[in-house]
Amino acid sequence: MAGELQKFREEIRGLSDGDLRKRVAELEEERFRLKFRAATETLEQPLRLRTVRRDIARCLTILRERELAAAGGEQSPKARRRANRRAPGKGATKSAK
Repeated sequence: MAGELQKFREEIRGLSDGDLRKRVAELEEERFRLKFRAATETLEQPLRLRTVRRDIARCLTILRERELAAAGGEQSPKARRRANRRAPGKGATKSAK
């Protein structure tokens, strides 16, 4: 399952902004249909609703990070941590507690 999540993250990071917005719209539609079905019947995969909701949040987070980067703003703390993990030689030191 963790491998699927990693693959999904890499996939959505590779999408353009337009494709990412289209993906969000598709996921929102799927979420709507799942919520409607959940209200009227029992879902075969009830956890699918949770994963769709989280996938939407991931896509929107990436779009927001790109907006901030394009505006020349400072990176969010989460984006900085992610960048440090990718480049372990640059500022990714572990502090001793």
